Amino acid sequence: MGGLAIASKADFQVSAQDARCEEFFTQIHSSVKQMLMNLFQPLAERMRPRSLDEYAGQEQILGEGKLLRTLLDDIAAGKKDRLPSLVLWGPPGTGKTTLARLIAKHVKAEFVTLSATNAGVKDLRQTVEDAQLRLHSFQQQTFLFVDEIHRFNKSQQDSLLPAVEEGIITLIGATTENPSFELNRALLSRLRVFVLEPLSVDEMEKIIRKALSDVGRGLGDKDLVFSDDLIRLMAQMSGGDARSALNALEWIGLRSKKVDRESVLESFQKSVLAYDATGEDHFNLISALHKSIRASDAQAALYYLARMLEGGEDALFIARRLVRAASEDIGLADPQALQQAMAAKDTVDFVGTPECDVALAQATVYLALAPKSNAIYSAIKSARSEVQSSGNLPVPLHLRNAPTSLMKDLGYSKGYEYDHEVKGGVSSQDTLPSELKDVLFYSPKDQAFERELAKRMEYFSRLRKSKS
Repeated sequence: MGGLAIASKADFQVSAQDARCEEFFTQIHSSVKQMLMNLFQPLAERMRPRSLDEYAGQEQILGEGKLLRTLLDDIAAGKKDRLPSLVLWGPPGTGKTTLARLIAKHVKAEFVTLSATNAGVKDLRQTVEDAQLRLHSFQQQTFLFVDEIHRFNKSQQDSLLPAVEEGIITLIGATTENPSFELNRALLSRLRVFVLEPLSVDEMEKIIRKALSDVGRGLGDKDLVFSDDLIRLMAQMSGGDARSALNALEWIGLRSKKVDRESVLESFQKSVLAYDATGEDHFNLISALHKSIRASDAQAALYYLARMLEGGEDALFIARRLVRAASEDIGLADPQALQQAMAAKDTVDFVGTPECDVALAQATVYLALAPKSNAIYSAIKSARSEVQSSGNLPVPLHLRNAPTSLMKDLGYSKGYEYDHEVKGGVSSQDTLPSELKDVLFYSPKDQAFERELAKRMEYFSRLRKSKS
């Protein structure tokens, strides 16, 4: 038969035996791999969700009928061809990397990961070339996940533009920073931004309970004894950061099986107070402090002050904002407010941190409970607006200084009345340029100390008119 071999029954028996052996060794390999993973991978990595159904939180983008979930389901069902490029923006531990992986898995695309901390333009170009080959040869999409994409400089971001625009890659960026500030406009205009929120306490509880009960990937084989109150405490202390909670849980698992409140508090230490003193937290919390003072809510103001102090914010930066709040939102309704704020600033300079914290708290409470008025703030805004619109109007001649004989000959200072020598201490002379006669910039509120200032303004106005 020209060398054609006919398989015998024995051959088939050996083949079947080989198949069983292969299956056996595959199972062994899988078990060993899982064991090694459990030995060396952190708990947070082992507990990453394997499907969108396991994914916790972010209902605002992945819930029933929400845009991203609808797009993903349509692609998986063959109703749509591709997913547009996007950026996931949210605090640490909210599932940005996990979601990116699940998106690529959901739509059956090649998933390539780059970190913006160590990838250069050369790496990006090679990734794009590989994606182009993959697309043309196998009709397979490439999802390029760039972690910490805000760390890419302008040239790196620009190098991504053609590939994103032509659909060679689907870009998924992850960032903890506001994309409006960190991504250039050209790239940002080609991306859809999805905001990930910190996980709720209830969602954190589910993640913690899952890790405690999962034998294969979690701590289910350690028989840790957790009360409901301690699980709730961990969920609250995590600050919506799943990685922080799972890392703390892993540390607890290394200590003992019986868990108490002290071990939970110790496992978190300061990690839950992560604070970016130059980024989003920095601006959001100082804004919340200022607006709580404006709203006369001393409790909220103290809370945001404590958040910043615990996060390591510069005390002088906080003091500067208190000084601003004293002028902008209280002003002359309580002249002591500015003195309190300045005293707090001087305390920061004099004793430093943490001793100055009490002075900052004192000023914060005083400002929050002080009567409020933005009349001075409005007055200077109005005056500056007038200057911008009317330009450099000439100062009335009688108000000008006349240090030389020429200036005196030109009429400088002529007719000026020295108010201290006038009966009542107020003259009838006009002090504004004639074009602005009777203009009103400052209108004191009818409350607190400004009520007294309003009376004084009315008195001086009547006195001037009586002498004109």
